[in-house]
Amino acid sequence: MTNKTALITGASKGIGRELAFIFAEKGCDLLLAARSEQELVRLKELLEEQYGVTVHTFNSDLSLPDSAQQLYDAIKNEGIDVDYLVNNAGFGDYGAFADTSWERYGNMIQLNIVSLTRLTHLFVTDWQGRKAGRILNISSTAAFQPGPMMAVYFATKSFVLSLSEAVDNEMRAAGITITALCPGPTATHFGDESKMNASQLVKNVQIADARSVAMLGYRSMMKGRPVVIHGAMNKVAPFVVRFLPRRWVTRLSAQVMKR
Repeated sequence: MTNKTALITGASKGIGRELAFIFAEKGCDLLLAARSEQELVRLKELLEEQYGVTVHTFNSDLSLPDSAQQLYDAIKNEGIDVDYLVNNAGFGDYGAFADTSWERYGNMIQLNIVSLTRLTHLFVTDWQGRKAGRILNISSTAAFQPGPMMAVYFATKSFVLSLSEAVDNEMRAAGITITALCPGPTATHFGDESKMNASQLVKNVQIADARSVAMLGYRSMMKGRPVVIHGAMNKVAPFVVRFLPRRWVTRLSAQVMKR
Protein backbone atom coordinates (compact mmCIF):
# COMPACT_ATOMS: atom_id res chain seq x y z
CA MET A 1 0.00 0.00 0.00
CA THR A 2 1.32 3.45 -0.93
CA ASN A 3 2.20 5.76 1.96
CA LYS A 4 0.18 8.90 2.52
CA THR A 5 2.03 12.17 1.85
CA ALA A 6 2.06 15.35 3.94
CA LEU A 7 3.21 18.81 2.87
CA ILE A 8 4.54 20.89 5.78
CA THR A 9 5.53 24.54 5.38
CA GLY A 10 7.98 26.14 7.79
CA ALA A 11 9.26 22.60 8.40
CA SER A 12 12.86 23.34 9.39
CA LYS A 13 12.20 24.57 12.94
CA GLY A 14 9.85 24.48 15.90
CA ILE A 15 6.34 23.11 15.54
CA GLY A 16 6.83 22.36 11.84
CA ARG A 17 9.93 20.26 12.52
CA GLU A 18 8.16 18.35 15.30
CA LEU A 19 5.22 17.68 13.00
CA ALA A 20 7.62 16.29 10.40
CA PHE A 21 8.88 13.77 12.98
CA ILE A 22 5.34 12.84 14.01
CA PHE A 23 4.18 12.23 10.43
CA ALA A 24 7.36 10.21 9.72
CA GLU A 25 6.79 8.10 12.84
CA LYS A 26 3.35 7.25 11.43
CA GLY A 27 4.93 6.11 8.15
CA CYS A 28 3.90 9.15 6.14
CA ASP A 29 6.06 10.42 3.27
CA LEU A 30 6.90 14.09 3.48
CA LEU A 31 7.23 17.25 1.42
CA LEU A 32 9.11 19.80 3.52
CA ALA A 33 9.15 23.47 2.55
CA ALA A 34 11.15 26.26 4.19
CA ARG A 35 13.73 28.96 3.46
CA SER A 36 16.48 27.10 5.33
CA GLU A 37 17.75 24.75 2.63
CA GLN A 38 20.65 23.28 4.62
CA GLU A 39 18.44 22.55 7.63
CA LEU A 40 15.86 20.92 5.36
CA VAL A 41 18.48 18.66 3.80
CA ARG A 42 19.73 17.59 7.24
CA LEU A 43 16.17 16.92 8.37
CA LYS A 44 15.44 14.91 5.21
CA GLU A 45 18.48 12.69 5.77
CA LEU A 46 17.58 12.13 9.41
CA LEU A 47 13.94 11.25 8.74
CA GLU A 48 14.70 8.93 5.83
CA GLU A 49 17.38 7.09 7.79
CA GLN A 50 15.39 6.84 11.00
CA TYR A 51 11.91 6.05 9.65
CA GLY A 52 12.41 4.78 6.10
CA VAL A 53 10.01 7.30 4.57
CA THR A 54 10.52 9.29 1.38
CA VAL A 55 11.20 12.98 1.94
CA HIS A 56 11.29 15.73 -0.70
CA THR A 57 12.51 19.22 0.19
CA PHE A 58 11.52 22.54 -1.37
CA ASN A 59 13.55 25.68 -0.73
CA SER A 60 10.63 28.12 -0.69
CA ASP A 61 10.16 31.61 0.74
CA LEU A 62 6.40 31.89 1.11
CA SER A 63 6.65 35.56 2.09
CA LEU A 64 7.20 36.33 -1.60
CA PRO A 65 4.36 36.94 -4.09
CA ASP A 66 3.31 33.88 -6.15
CA SER A 67 5.49 31.59 -4.03
CA ALA A 68 2.53 29.41 -2.97
CA GLN A 69 1.57 28.77 -6.59
CA GLN A 70 5.20 28.03 -7.44
CA LEU A 71 5.45 25.51 -4.60
CA TYR A 72 2.22 23.82 -5.69
CA ASP A 73 3.39 23.67 -9.30
CA ALA A 74 6.76 22.19 -8.27
CA ILE A 75 4.96 19.43 -6.35
CA LYS A 76 2.65 18.71 -9.29
CA ASN A 77 5.62 18.60 -11.66
CA GLU A 78 7.09 15.85 -9.49
CA GLY A 79 3.84 13.88 -9.93
CA ILE A 80 3.23 13.78 -6.17
CA ASP A 81 -0.27 13.62 -4.67
CA VAL A 82 -0.67 15.35 -1.30
CA ASP A 83 -3.01 13.91 1.33
CA TYR A 84 -2.32 16.31 4.22
CA LEU A 85 -1.40 20.00 4.17
CA VAL A 86 0.14 21.72 7.20
CA ASN A 87 0.29 25.51 6.86
CA ASN A 88 2.82 26.14 9.63
CA ALA A 89 5.06 28.86 8.13
CA GLY A 90 4.55 32.27 9.72
CA PHE A 91 6.21 35.01 11.73
CA GLY A 92 5.41 37.93 13.99
CA ASP A 93 7.08 41.15 15.09
CA TYR A 94 6.94 42.85 18.49
CA GLY A 95 6.79 46.64 18.51
CA ALA A 96 4.54 49.65 18.02
CA PHE A 97 2.61 49.59 14.74
CA ALA A 98 4.04 52.89 13.47
CA ASP A 99 7.62 51.92 14.34
CA THR A 100 7.75 48.84 12.12
CA SER A 101 8.48 49.07 8.40
CA TRP A 102 5.78 48.36 5.85
CA GLU A 103 8.11 45.86 4.16
CA ARG A 104 8.08 43.78 7.34
CA TYR A 105 4.29 43.92 7.57
CA GLY A 106 3.87 43.22 3.86
CA ASN A 107 5.99 40.08 4.16
CA MET A 108 4.08 39.02 7.27
CA ILE A 109 0.69 39.41 5.57
CA GLN A 110 1.95 37.61 2.47
CA LEU A 111 3.23 34.67 4.53
CA ASN A 112 0.65 34.41 7.32
CA ILE A 113 -2.41 35.15 5.19
CA VAL A 114 -1.91 35.17 1.42
CA SER A 115 0.28 32.08 0.98
CA LEU A 116 -1.70 30.12 3.58
CA THR A 117 -4.97 31.00 1.88
CA ARG A 118 -3.59 30.24 -1.58
CA LEU A 119 -2.28 26.81 -0.59
CA THR A 120 -5.55 26.02 1.18
CA HIS A 121 -7.51 26.99 -1.93
CA LEU A 122 -5.23 25.08 -4.29
CA PHE A 123 -5.50 21.85 -2.34
CA VAL A 124 -9.21 21.90 -1.46
CA THR A 125 -9.89 22.53 -5.14
CA ASP A 126 -7.60 19.64 -6.06
CA TRP A 127 -9.22 17.31 -3.51
CA GLN A 128 -12.90 17.97 -4.12
CA GLY A 129 -13.54 14.81 -6.14
CA ARG A 130 -11.51 12.57 -3.82
CA LYS A 131 -13.74 12.75 -0.74
CA ALA A 132 -10.55 13.02 1.32
CA GLY A 133 -7.95 15.52 2.46
CA ARG A 134 -7.00 17.17 5.74
CA ILE A 135 -5.48 20.59 6.43
CA LEU A 136 -3.88 21.84 9.64
CA ASN A 137 -3.56 25.64 9.79
CA ILE A 138 -1.42 27.01 12.61
CA SER A 139 -3.25 29.93 14.17
CA SER A 140 -2.64 31.12 17.74
CA THR A 141 -4.35 32.14 20.96
CA ALA A 142 -3.57 35.62 19.57
CA ALA A 143 -6.53 35.04 17.23
CA PHE A 144 -9.11 35.70 19.92
CA GLN A 145 -8.38 39.38 20.71
CA PRO A 146 -6.61 42.47 19.36
CA GLY A 147 -2.90 42.65 20.20
CA PRO A 148 -1.38 46.08 20.79
CA MET A 149 2.40 45.91 20.16
CA MET A 150 1.80 42.99 17.77
CA ALA A 151 -1.23 44.40 15.98
CA VAL A 152 -0.65 42.92 12.53
CA TYR A 153 0.44 39.49 13.81
CA PHE A 154 -2.65 39.13 16.00
CA ALA A 155 -4.84 40.25 13.10
CA THR A 156 -3.28 37.68 10.74
CA LYS A 157 -3.96 34.89 13.22
CA SER A 158 -7.58 36.02 13.60
CA PHE A 159 -7.85 35.72 9.83
CA VAL A 160 -6.41 32.19 9.88
CA LEU A 161 -8.87 31.08 12.54
CA SER A 162 -11.90 32.60 10.81
CA LEU A 163 -10.91 31.26 7.38
CA SER A 164 -10.27 27.77 8.72
CA GLU A 165 -13.61 27.54 10.52
CA ALA A 166 -15.56 28.79 7.51
CA VAL A 167 -13.85 26.61 4.90
CA ASP A 168 -14.06 23.56 7.17
CA ASN A 169 -17.82 24.08 7.36
CA GLU A 170 -18.07 24.37 3.56
CA MET A 171 -15.87 21.38 2.73
CA ARG A 172 -17.13 18.71 5.14
CA ALA A 173 -19.70 17.46 2.65
CA ALA A 174 -16.79 16.89 0.25
CA GLY A 175 -14.94 14.81 2.87
CA ILE A 176 -12.29 17.50 3.49
CA THR A 177 -11.51 18.91 6.94
CA ILE A 178 -9.62 22.01 8.07
CA THR A 179 -8.30 22.27 11.63
CA ALA A 180 -7.06 25.50 13.23
CA LEU A 181 -4.46 24.87 15.93
CA CYS A 182 -4.19 27.72 18.45
CA PRO A 183 -1.11 27.43 20.67
CA GLY A 184 0.02 30.00 23.19
CA PRO A 185 3.70 30.91 23.70
CA THR A 186 5.76 27.90 22.64
CA ALA A 187 9.45 27.05 22.97
CA THR A 188 10.53 27.74 19.39
CA HIS A 189 12.65 30.36 17.61
CA PHE A 190 9.50 32.50 17.24
CA GLY A 191 9.94 34.39 20.52
CA ASP A 192 13.47 35.50 19.69
CA GLU A 193 12.83 36.27 16.03
CA SER A 194 9.66 38.27 16.75
CA LYS A 195 11.18 40.02 19.82
CA MET A 196 8.08 38.87 21.69
CA ASN A 197 10.27 37.58 24.53
CA ALA A 198 10.43 41.20 25.72
CA SER A 199 6.71 41.21 26.55
CA GLN A 200 5.07 40.55 29.91
CA LEU A 201 3.06 37.76 28.25
CA VAL A 202 6.09 35.54 27.67
CA LYS A 203 7.67 36.41 31.01
CA ASN A 204 4.57 35.53 33.04
CA VAL A 205 3.21 32.34 31.45
CA GLN A 206 4.37 28.75 31.19
CA ILE A 207 5.98 28.14 27.82
CA ALA A 208 4.74 25.02 26.01
CA ASP A 209 7.12 22.63 24.32
CA ALA A 210 6.86 22.34 20.56
CA ARG A 211 6.43 18.55 20.59
CA SER A 212 3.27 18.62 22.71
CA VAL A 213 1.78 21.39 20.55
CA ALA A 214 2.59 19.46 17.37
CA MET A 215 1.13 16.22 18.72
CA LEU A 216 -2.11 17.95 19.68
CA GLY A 217 -2.30 19.47 16.22
CA TYR A 218 -1.67 16.15 14.50
CA ARG A 219 -4.24 14.24 16.54
CA SER A 220 -6.85 16.99 16.15
CA MET A 221 -6.34 17.15 12.39
CA MET A 222 -6.73 13.38 12.09
CA LYS A 223 -9.97 13.57 14.11
CA GLY A 224 -11.21 16.44 11.93
CA ARG A 225 -11.67 18.86 14.83
CA PRO A 226 -12.31 22.42 13.53
CA VAL A 227 -10.50 24.33 16.33
CA VAL A 228 -8.17 23.22 19.09
CA ILE A 229 -6.44 25.34 21.75
CA HIS A 230 -3.28 24.03 23.40
CA GLY A 231 -3.09 24.26 27.18
CA ALA A 232 -5.81 24.40 29.82
CA MET A 233 -5.06 27.99 30.85
CA ASN A 234 -5.00 29.14 27.23
CA LYS A 235 -8.64 28.06 26.90
CA VAL A 236 -9.77 30.46 29.61
CA ALA A 237 -9.08 33.78 27.85
CA PRO A 238 -10.98 33.01 24.61
CA PHE A 239 -13.98 32.03 26.73
CA VAL A 240 -13.85 35.10 29.00
CA VAL A 241 -13.36 37.70 26.25
CA ARG A 242 -16.73 36.79 24.74
CA PHE A 243 -18.44 38.46 27.71
CA LEU A 244 -16.32 41.61 27.99
CA PRO A 245 -16.68 44.91 26.07
CA ARG A 246 -14.18 45.03 23.20
CA ARG A 247 -12.56 48.17 24.64
CA TRP A 248 -11.81 46.31 27.87
CA VAL A 249 -10.40 43.35 25.97
CA THR A 250 -8.02 45.60 24.03
CA ARG A 251 -6.88 47.38 27.19
CA LEU A 252 -6.25 44.09 28.98
CA SER A 253 -4.35 42.79 25.97
CA ALA A 254 -2.24 45.96 25.93
CA GLN A 255 -1.30 45.41 29.58
CA VAL A 256 -0.27 41.82 28.91
CA MET A 257 1.74 42.76 25.83
CA LYS A 258 3.67 45.68 27.33
CA ARG A 259 7.41 45.41 27.90
